[in-house]
Amino acid sequence: MKSKVTVVGAGNVGATCANVLAINEVASEVVLLDVKEGVAEGKAMDIMQTAQLMGFDTVVKGCTNDYAQTANSDVVVITSGVPRKPGMTREDLIGINAGIVKSVAESILAYSPNAILIIVSNPMDTMACLAMKTLGLPSNRIIGMGGALDSSRFTYYLSQALQCNANDVQGMVIGGHGDTTMVPLTSLATYKGVPVSKLLSKEKMEEVAKATMVGGATLTGLLGTSAWMAPGAASAIVVEAILRDQKKIIPCSVVLNGEYGLNDIMIGVPVILGKNGVEKIVELELSEEEKEKFAASAVAVRKTNEILKEMNLV
Repeated sequence: MKSKVTVVGAGNVGATCANVLAINEVASEVVLLDVKEGVAEGKAMDIMQTAQLMGFDTVVKGCTNDYAQTANSDVVVITSGVPRKPGMTREDLIGINAGIVKSVAESILAYSPNAILIIVSNPMDTMACLAMKTLGLPSNRIIGMGGALDSSRFTYYLSQALQCNANDVQGMVIGGHGDTTMVPLTSLATYKGVPVSKLLSKEKMEEVAKATMVGGATLTGLLGTSAWMAPGAASAIVVEAILRDQKKIIPCSVVLNGEYGLNDIMIGVPVILGKNGVEKIVELELSEEEKEKFAASAVAVRKTNEILKEMNLV
């Protein structure tokens, strides 16, 4: 069955996402779109010149601001916006990125009215909230990617602490996609089915959680710009779960309607992803400490969302 994915924004994250989608043959066609003349076309061509080397059949095309090329996309990944610079918070980007994300989403839906949207642009929970409140789409079709990335970073830091292969570790991060708002669920992390709390000291677990929370800022400091390998791959994994109807549990920013005691907010929680987008929200048994941290995260996300109202964007 043929499927089509559009990735808006051919910067580092968008191009990496398109590359992973192509190599894994997640879709028949991937369209890269960017506002800068020639960038999407060049990166698409570069990816296609690896097809024989990597043995994939996906067709990757690039275009400059031509939304007609994106018509009939099944899933659209929106990475557009300005990346973080050292010292910037994700919240600093609201004024710049909100207008970009809204305009992009409206243009996409004009040609792909049934598309499922995956929001990557920062601050991600707030950008996803903006899309939800302004586009009139059902809640299962707007997904913020952040939790997939944060959870991958969590398992990385856990594997480093355990000195093991990250593929043998299970870990999940919920809450807002921010340096102070994400909640690594240390109580539920496992290594080959064994609770990590039985293998690492409480102090070491706290160290892992803190490293996870500033994982993005750490890389921004090292690279001089936002990371792209893991964000791009995490976005592609979310797309794959949807297009292949995998029913995977992946933490994503989604609308809550009573789950976890919250309403009218988009925040990271585990969800089952399939062909309809968000198919079910999974409610976990959290420790009392995790419940408190998650509640505090929700307060912080709402506070950031208020900026949208102050700017008359919602």
